[in-house]
Amino acid sequence: MAHRLALLWHRHSCVCFLLSPIFFPPASAEIIDRMAVAVGSRAITTSDIDRETRITAFLNGTAPDFSMAGKQATADRLVEQKLIQQELENSNYQFPDAGDIEPVLEKFKKDHYASESQYHSALGTYGITEQDVKGALLWQRAVLLFINARFRPSVEVGDKEVEEYLQKEVAAARAAHPGQTVDLEELRSRVEEAIAAQRVDEAMNKWLEEVRRRTRVLIRMEVFR
Repeated sequence: MAHRLALLWHRHSCVCFLLSPIFFPPASAEIIDRMAVAVGSRAITTSDIDRETRITAFLNGTAPDFSMAGKQATADRLVEQKLIQQELENSNYQFPDAGDIEPVLEKFKKDHYASESQYHSALGTYGITEQDVKGALLWQRAVLLFINARFRPSVEVGDKEVEEYLQKEVAAARAAHPGQTVDLEELRSRVEEAIAAQRVDEAMNKWLEEVRRRTRVLIRMEVFR
């Protein structure tokens, strides 16, 4: 479900891996942990925001954004995660096994690091642990299962809409590659998936907005300064 999870469930982030070294201050054990946001009875602390910022940056291969705006964006993602977590706990949605993400982690390491030692060195640079990464990947998998179970079954894609979208895609493909044969069946399948993914995203966003309106969310703005 690349439309929402391209961030590996780090919403509003672009997954683009950079392999050059990135340097920034390590996490400080001297900073007193404080509550930044209350989501119903659940708390998001400053250390939660710091860790999420570092993990997001590590997975995206970018420098962590510790600016006020960056921390607020991270806090907003964590609010959404708390709302989804609450739904998972209150319903019978499937939660993945820890072993499910091992192949994903191994592929990530193989694709972006020349050796195991380079990978662990990068973890140290970002101030996170492999368990942090595994936890993030497991959560992403849980969200994917939730989305597929909660929103995908109700999505309908009309033939007329597919045909209109398909015509545009065919025209674009022929313009980009004149003289080449366009595989209509493969393109139709991609078009149907793209439309369905958009519908799922819309349903997910609407659900999050509704749940957020019903949930008491208190934000302590002073901790973001």
